[in-house]
Amino acid sequence: MSPDDCVLVEYLRRSYHAVDGLWFVLVEQQSDFDAALALDQRVWEVLAKVQARKARELTGRSGNRPSDLAECFGLKLAADGHAFDAVQDEGHVRFAIHGCPWVALLRRSSREHLAPRIAEAICCTEGRVWCAEFGGEYEFGMSARACDGADRCEMRFTRLTVVA
Repeated sequence: MSPDDCVLVEYLRRSYHAVDGLWFVLVEQQSDFDAALALDQRVWEVLAKVQARKARELTGRSGNRPSDLAECFGLKLAADGHAFDAVQDEGHVRFAIHGCPWVALLRRSSREHLAPRIAEAICCTEGRVWCAEFGGEYEFGMSARACDGADRCEMRFTRLTVVA
């Protein structure tokens, strides 16, 4: 990737993060936090479908194997600006996220106290939708969340049945 490409990616990523925060705050001002969060959850539910389908297209992954999910969800995390490690086996895909741009954004805006509620609504919604997009063959869980004071987030996709 050229330096110009890196600048463009960072510009688009920052714009993406900013627009998410701006519309949330404007809805919150017009209504209240709970209404903004409920609408945000609906937006991320649709966006997660779009992202999962585009990730499949970009990676050429059409299956539901853990390796397919790992590559596609990894693309999503990388595009969002997360620092992470992924581990997979036949029954699980685990992402250890060491740097979350959304938590950083909440800290910079002095809204970190809202992070646990936002993570519960948004991260869990995204995980559930990605499971559905991968054939409904996975269950999503988070055993650690930076929003709750952990040093990282841990997202785990557990395959419900191992397909030979």
